[in-house]
Amino acid sequence: MELIEVPLHAVAHSRAGDKGNRANLSLMPYDPALWPALAEQVTEARVLALFAHRGATRCTRYDLPLIHAFNFIIDDALEGGVNGSLNLDGHGKSLSFRLLSLTVKVPADKLPRT
Repeated sequence: MELIEVPLHAVAHSRAGDKGNRANLSLMPYDPALWPALAEQVTEARVLALFAHRGATRCTRYDLPLIHAFNFIIDDALEGGVNGSLNLDGHGKSLSFRLLSLTVKVPADKLPRT
């Protein structure tokens, strides 16, 4: 089986939310068959490292296998939160795009057809 490295956005989508100084990022593969590959590669440590530059201190991943999704809670990622930050994106809505910039290796036959 040939594996191809692609940006996560090629095989999944994400939404972001916030609660105080915590970012909440969902991740859902377009093809549910990719859920195990994403579970193996999109780890708490990897996501925490991705947001370390923002001061993130912890990342917790919640696996939702019945709906083929993940939920990441990232502590201290919003530079103080909506009311305490001068950040242009105080709600952290664009953080889902940063998550989708990670690369993953997936079987070539599972890539969406364009």
